[in-house]
Amino acid sequence: MARATRGERIAFMVKSLVDRPAATLSLSAFAERLGAAKSTISEDLAIVRRGIESTGMGSLITMAGASGGAKYLPRREPADVRRLAQSVCDRLNCPDRILPGGFIYMTDVITSPVLAWEIGEVFATQFANSGVDYVVTMETRGIPIALMTARAMNLPFVICRRDSRATEGPSVSISYVSGSTRTIQRMSLPKRSVRQGSRALVIDDFMKGGGTARGIADLLGEFDATVVGTCVVVATGEPRKKLVEDFLPLTVLESVDEFNRRVTVNPGGWVPRT
Repeated sequence: MARATRGERIAFMVKSLVDRPAATLSLSAFAERLGAAKSTISEDLAIVRRGIESTGMGSLITMAGASGGAKYLPRREPADVRRLAQSVCDRLNCPDRILPGGFIYMTDVITSPVLAWEIGEVFATQFANSGVDYVVTMETRGIPIALMTARAMNLPFVICRRDSRATEGPSVSISYVSGSTRTIQRMSLPKRSVRQGSRALVIDDFMKGGGTARGIADLLGEFDATVVGTCVVVATGEPRKKLVEDFLPLTVLESVDEFNRRVTVNPGGWVPRT
């Protein structure tokens, strides 16, 4: 392309970095693409870094040398986390969402691309320095959130399935007890999907008893993998004692009153209040 102006270079670099969070992009590739010297690219990146960090978008890491590059790490500030959690609560605290049996309709929240992206970045921020190797979920509605979390962290995304598939090769399967229905269920992971001794972040859309999260942890244990954290979009207030101890719920479903048509969903206890 023709030699770009500084404004054009900065716009291109910001777009490239934000599109590929946590991935290292080469200074040489920027220089070639934009028709500029590496020294000029480095000066531009200094401006980009100031803009990203001063606005609370995250941080920009640069690496010097012949193989130098830049990496954008998204970050959600406490005020962003509070705003997002309250926004999800406001959406869910609607009588029209009440379904027979005391359930609430939340599929549109989970599958919203914008909300999934924001929630994924919130979860990624909480575990940015935890040495996570994989983001893992069950083949349920939590997939969009887990995928966006994996994107924000530039990590492989792994799905535990109800049944093994021939197209994925040999698998490891376990039985687990559902925390809500107390029924025996199955889940499996291909042997090639997770490296032995790795560290995983578990993501799910909904938690009642915690049986699915516990099952995923037990299955990962078959790979000698460690669960460094579990994040859920909505957890129920009851039962208070879950089958997993440490988890981060973005919101908590405290009650559903079918007779009086009232839903009470509040931000999770870890969400900043001020």
